[in-house]
Amino acid sequence: MTVPSPFTDELRQWAVNEIAAGSGPDQVLRELIARGIPEELAVDELTRLLESRLSQLKQQRAPAAETDPSSDDSPNTVPQPLTADSPNTIRVDGREISVLLQLKHPRVIVFGNLLGQDECDKLVALARPRITASSVIDMQSGGNKQDEGRTSSGMAFRRGETKLIERIERRIAALLQWPYENGEALQILRYAVGQEYKPHYDYVDPTQPGALPFLARGGQRVASLVMYLNTPPRGGATNFPDVGLEVAAVKGNAVFFSYDKADPSTGTLHGGMPVMAGEKWVATKWLRVSRTDP
Repeated sequence: MTVPSPFTDELRQWAVNEIAAGSGPDQVLRELIARGIPEELAVDELTRLLESRLSQLKQQRAPAAETDPSSDDSPNTVPQPLTADSPNTIRVDGREISVLLQLKHPRVIVFGNLLGQDECDKLVALARPRITASSVIDMQSGGNKQDEGRTSSGMAFRRGETKLIERIERRIAALLQWPYENGEALQILRYAVGQEYKPHYDYVDPTQPGALPFLARGGQRVASLVMYLNTPPRGGATNFPDVGLEVAAVKGNAVFFSYDKADPSTGTLHGGMPVMAGEKWVATKWLRVSRTDP
């Protein structure tokens, strides 16, 4: 006699809906176990559902991949920020944002006056009591881990956590012409003297086992925006080693860069150079191909 599986069609559909809505695998797994599903069965079923979700995301990107075979592992659609040739200013959310530098490859844009001085100060004040040691994605497990290449401390707000944060996030969405819901939570980072983030890529390698949970929650990253919340007395620039570019950390300014595939050919290897005096505060916004966790 066959024993019916406790993982009913209704429960399976609930899990699918939660994954599609952006709930993290750990959160869904805990709820399944709380509903009486044996842990081993819950892990097996959730793994299958995550693989199915990732397959759906790849199918959604299939038309783009057909025109560019090199983009099989990630989308070739990226944000196209508003820019201006003359004068080099853009008006967004009542602010005059200037375009200080543009590169075609890698696609890098330096914006001036993206954030107001008071906005920078308020973000630092909100974040300071909540910062902890920074981590990176563990590409084996899909969780987080400490890494000697990233020595900063930081925290992440919920998307739209306060009116100030939502206004800034809406401004970013308008400037970069990318959906608000496709932006990861705003992350605040603090670098003390000697701290840095060694050169790295922001996209996730889809061939690694730990990529699956990450990609199931909004797909691949396609662009990054680093906003400077103060001006360090010395050091702390953002560097792009492949093209010999260093962007100075200037309060209120920001550097944007995009990557149309998860591949070093994008030229987006970058790092946060060591702070030589004082401290450096930045706010980072990563953009995904589709809706992600708030």
